[in-house]
Amino acid sequence: MTEYFTNTYSIISLYKKASKKSEVVTQMIYGDSFSVIKRTNKWLKIRIKEDNYLGFIQKKNYSSYLKPTHKINKLKAKIYSFPNKIKKINELTYGSKIKVIDKQSQFLKFNKGWVSKNETKPIRYKEKNPFKKINIFKNVKYKWGGKSFKGIDCSALIQVLLNFNNKYCPRDAKDQVKYFKKNIKLSNIKKNDIIYWKGHVALAISRKKLIHAYGPMKKTVIMNIDHTVKTIKKTANLKVIGIKRL
Repeated sequence: MTEYFTNTYSIISLYKKASKKSEVVTQMIYGDSFSVIKRTNKWLKIRIKEDNYLGFIQKKNYSSYLKPTHKINKLKAKIYSFPNKIKKINELTYGSKIKVIDKQSQFLKFNKGWVSKNETKPIRYKEKNPFKKINIFKNVKYKWGGKSFKGIDCSALIQVLLNFNNKYCPRDAKDQVKYFKKNIKLSNIKKNDIIYWKGHVALAISRKKLIHAYGPMKKTVIMNIDHTVKTIKKTANLKVIGIKRL
């Protein structure tokens, strides 16, 4: 039986190779779990449980598997030393999963401290619209491989929202476009349709507008759909390769 560990650091980067000079291919946020494939002196080759992604993380003191009870429902939630808002010790990003071990008034305790109860939801909670909160990432910095309020890339923006709503989603755009089966024409696009180019993805937030973590603008932005399609064709010579509906 596979042994799983849980990431109990706010954010951990996964590298393509066992070197900090290597490319960061994705990140694990707090509460993501993984299995170890190979160990060296300073590195672990791992597979992330949530999306089967492979990569290398630095060897640290990781927790044995923790079954989460709650998840963070805000772009960033403060962690406090005590069940009051006096001493902040760290922050958790949206979608981080925690195992609650104590409750006091409006605070929940987990193994790193206390969080405000109203910044969490029970682990089984789902929005009717899985992309309801995507706008919280507006103006968050674009970061290749990023998955948090500190920086996010285009495919993580889609994945993080779907994962929060207990839906599986591959990590990379090239795998997402194959995974989602229902194809839509640009002329029939509506809210929550997912638009794919080679190596890029955006979400329609209406018939006219989309949101995406956009490298050239170095942040997550809302743009006109037609303008974006034309701009990406002009600047990167890329056409839309698929529009998917969940």
